[in-house]
Amino acid sequence: MKKLLAVLNKAGLDGFLLMIGTMILLAYFLPQPGMVKEPVSLEEIANVGVSFIFLFYGLRLSVEKLKAGLANWKMHIVVQLTTFLFFPLIVLASRPLFAGTDFELLWLGVFFLAALPSTVSSSVVMVSIARGNIPAAIFNASISSLIGVVVTPLWVGLFIASATGDFDVTDIVIKLALQVLLPVIIGISLNSRFGKIAEKYKKQLKYFDQAIILTIIYTSFCKSFSEHLFEGFTALELAGLAAGMMALFFAVFFFVGLLSRFFGFSDEDRITVLFCGSKKSLVHGTVMSKVLFQHSTITGIVLLPLMLYHALQLIAASIIAKRMAKRQEQVQIP
Repeated sequence: MKKLLAVLNKAGLDGFLLMIGTMILLAYFLPQPGMVKEPVSLEEIANVGVSFIFLFYGLRLSVEKLKAGLANWKMHIVVQLTTFLFFPLIVLASRPLFAGTDFELLWLGVFFLAALPSTVSSSVVMVSIARGNIPAAIFNASISSLIGVVVTPLWVGLFIASATGDFDVTDIVIKLALQVLLPVIIGISLNSRFGKIAEKYKKQLKYFDQAIILTIIYTSFCKSFSEHLFEGFTALELAGLAAGMMALFFAVFFFVGLLSRFFGFSDEDRITVLFCGSKKSLVHGTVMSKVLFQHSTITGIVLLPLMLYHALQLIAASIIAKRMAKRQEQVQIP
């Protein structure tokens, strides 16, 4: 078993990705626990857990770090425009191909993915492996999370009403602000007191984050499977979706690479732009899906492209980051 896990880890597949697959299978074969409402539902537990995720995230952010990160403003603008403008525009350009077909819901899921903020932890990890600008990566991932609270619902709101029949941008932004932004702000304000403790136990907090995400995935797929929403898709079509997610990742990765060269970024900054600009957050996606699609059974389908992208971006990014690190080692050898 250890040898198998080691091989999977080298390929970029960790235990968390395997647990995501397990939750989907569990939702298929045992959906009842995810549908129970009394006395306490798993959905309610996940809602409370989400606020704690972002409270703990804020605890590990200091005002000083955020201020220091503002210096490299040109690089930050490139990353944020790629994340919130270029990504959605690429997917938006493909919409006519899916309009009026059975794949409209999958397209909505891909567009939802494209409108999400960048990842926090994995972006920083990949930048660290590839020997990029780590402080800049932390700053970009943090700012992206805050911007996404407003920008993501505005983008998705353009198309979500036709799929769910229920969407109020103001209401959604307020809910996300209360559930995501407010806990982050409270966490930042308590950083001086509890920041060291949060940093000390970041491994345990990571497991808590993952447990809440897995709970959201499980309950979302319980709903979708109970409504038989996946019965219209073949294995070949789902494989095609995975190939499309891989193509999307490399299209953005190539684009931000060109922008980095155009602006003359240093090697360290270019690495940061590449990994922060091409990644999307599963944490924010699962959280926002609960708010954006709260009265809908389509959440499982909407989350499917994001989960595929999440897995594939980790595999591709880890391979690329390791190659970049090896290349730099070879250059440094006299």
